[in-house]
Amino acid sequence: MTDTATRATGAVTSSGDRRHRRRLDGGGPRAGTIIAFLTPFFLPFVLFYLAPVGYALWQSFRVVRRTGGQYGTSYTTFGGFEQYGKVFENPDFWSSIGRIGMFGIVQVPVMLFVALIMALLLDTPLLRLKPVFRITAFMPYAVPGVIAAIMWSYLYSPQLSPVVDLLNGIGLHPDFLGPGAVLWSAANVSTWLWTGYNMLIMYAALQSIPQELYEAAKLDGANNWSIAWRIKVPIIAPSIVLTTVFSIIGTLQLYAEPAVLRQISSNISSTFTPNMLAYAVASGNNYQQAAAISVVIAVITFVLSFGFMRLTSKKAGL
Repeated sequence: MTDTATRATGAVTSSGDRRHRRRLDGGGPRAGTIIAFLTPFFLPFVLFYLAPVGYALWQSFRVVRRTGGQYGTSYTTFGGFEQYGKVFENPDFWSSIGRIGMFGIVQVPVMLFVALIMALLLDTPLLRLKPVFRITAFMPYAVPGVIAAIMWSYLYSPQLSPVVDLLNGIGLHPDFLGPGAVLWSAANVSTWLWTGYNMLIMYAALQSIPQELYEAAKLDGANNWSIAWRIKVPIIAPSIVLTTVFSIIGTLQLYAEPAVLRQISSNISSTFTPNMLAYAVASGNNYQQAAAISVVIAVITFVLSFGFMRLTSKKAGL
């Protein structure tokens, strides 16, 4: 009887081990279910992200040569880093990088500061009509970037804008599309578009803070101002870092706003931002040069965003 029970137990254990090994090896219906759920994500990710990135990288190492002089037959061949050398020798590229760097240094901190203030206002019990305030603040994000730029170009235009007419009537004569102001006019459009989005990320982080912390702080005599800047802001610092990284990436991808404003302002060139430069070069059928510009922009974006994350994590002791 004992031997029979032992054999039965061993058979059950062996069967269980085989099923466990099949699960670990990825076999069985469970693996098929996982693959079925992941395929709708990975298939478009590979086709519309990894494949274009790989193709752009491959194109950036190719150059067009001609046989028989300037009017000879053209052919494409491997050129090494020749296209990248042309990128770094192009003064328009460095001008666009400097312009977008100035844009980011000013626009990103202003936008995130406004978003933080709005998130703190939403989180305070003193604010009335919170749903209305939240929807109103987030509403610009629902407007496509091109439509937003068209709306603001109407407000910037000296011939059409009621705002310009009003300011002219009180003795001010603004030139929102002038050479010294057009960059900040584009920055204003971006700030209007993305402040509400960043506000919601910070507000969601504020909602996860236990209310007991606020009650304890009030018992210690802290007012709302102290609670906001000494408790709330330090706790949601990771969310602020996240929105900063998103803003850095978005700044280097700036295209729609200046491209639309270019239709009504001669102070925006076709090489105003790095993305506009890449598009202009590609429009001239120099796809290899445009691919090299795109790769350089991607590398700069990665270095800045990753470097910012590393810097903030070291300061936070992570």
